[in-house]
Amino acid sequence: MKPMVNYKDLIRLGFKEHQARDIIHQAKINLVEQGLPLYNGKRIGVVPVRAVEKIIGFPLLKDGNDSIGKD
Repeated sequence: MKPMVNYKDLIRLGFKEHQARDIIHQAKINLVEQGLPLYNGKRIGVVPVRAVEKIIGFPLLKDGNDSIGKD
């Protein structure tokens, strides 16, 4: 199980590229608002899975059947 995701992981799950990038961007904004200034940088492209799940409203990983990080 991968605890962090990037936009390419979201694309593999079926999101369009622009949607995936927007989700990562919004997750970074939310994390900064929660007091994690690390995510304020342009070059940070990964966010915790939980941050993405809060945005999209459903879990990304299901009991070992995840496709995240399996290349």
